[in-house]
Amino acid sequence: MLRDWFKKRFGKPVKDNEDSNNQENEMSTPLDKAWRELRWGNVQEDRQYVQEYKPAQDDIKYLRVLLYGPVGHGKSSFINSVSNVIRGRISIPALASATPSYKSFTKTFETHKLNKGRGNEKTIYPVVFNDIMGVEEGESRGVHEDDIKLALQGHVKEGHKFNPVSLLTEGDKDYNPTPSADDKVHVLVCVLSANTSQIKPSVLYKMKKVRERASELGIPQMAMMTHIDEVCGEIEKDLKNVYKSRHLKKKMKDFSAAVGIPMNCVFPVKNYSHEIDLNDDTDTLILSALRKIIDFGDDFIEKN
Repeated sequence: MLRDWFKKRFGKPVKDNEDSNNQENEMSTPLDKAWRELRWGNVQEDRQYVQEYKPAQDDIKYLRVLLYGPVGHGKSSFINSVSNVIRGRISIPALASATPSYKSFTKTFETHKLNKGRGNEKTIYPVVFNDIMGVEEGESRGVHEDDIKLALQGHVKEGHKFNPVSLLTEGDKDYNPTPSADDKVHVLVCVLSANTSQIKPSVLYKMKKVRERASELGIPQMAMMTHIDEVCGEIEKDLKNVYKSRHLKKKMKDFSAAVGIPMNCVFPVKNYSHEIDLNDDTDTLILSALRKIIDFGDDFIEKN
């Protein structure tokens, strides 16, 4: 046979699609046991933990979370999903685009506060999220890493419109020269879609510079991996398969290595998008990540 002749002539068999098909089949087969433990069905307890949280320091009213990452990977949708889970209903505090795009939908620096109660009894949950312009390829597109560094230190005023070719500097009207402890970021969260083949080198470089500055400031860093149901059929069928998916675990490992965030700080989540009612399994994943955001952020507040 031709295969045997090729092996005798060149010392190795003809390569075909068999090995790759076997690898694909293996990757699509769920693990027998979840590689990370998660308590399913504890939504009320987890939600209560988040709702009753108060910052460790009395002079800080809000634990501030800054989201960053490539364009269209789900930053605004994650804020909306967190709001849904905490408030127990569908809500849209952050405008998100449903149209795929290579340009950032979010243009300004905005703090998203989650309302608690109604009317005269309305208050704000003590965890707030800052959404910023997405990180894009090229020097003249997307948010510049230097502007994100200023945001980490509380120097960016509410409503500032990002301009990648005109960076915010001391003396500008949107520059906050004396940030309070409330203005400063307590947790930095990278948001990346699992349904992406690779991150552009220039985008990775920008993200690396942001991480380096956050590390200098001692700010804890985490990552949310979104769109997990779009990359694994078993997860799409049942979210409880999230930590049994070989494919997703590999994606998380690759992501961890690419951005330098440890695996135990990477959390897979499914954002609410087309749903009109809440789902306990979706809520469980979001609350699992949110509890760690609060824990890491509160440790940082307590140390500082």
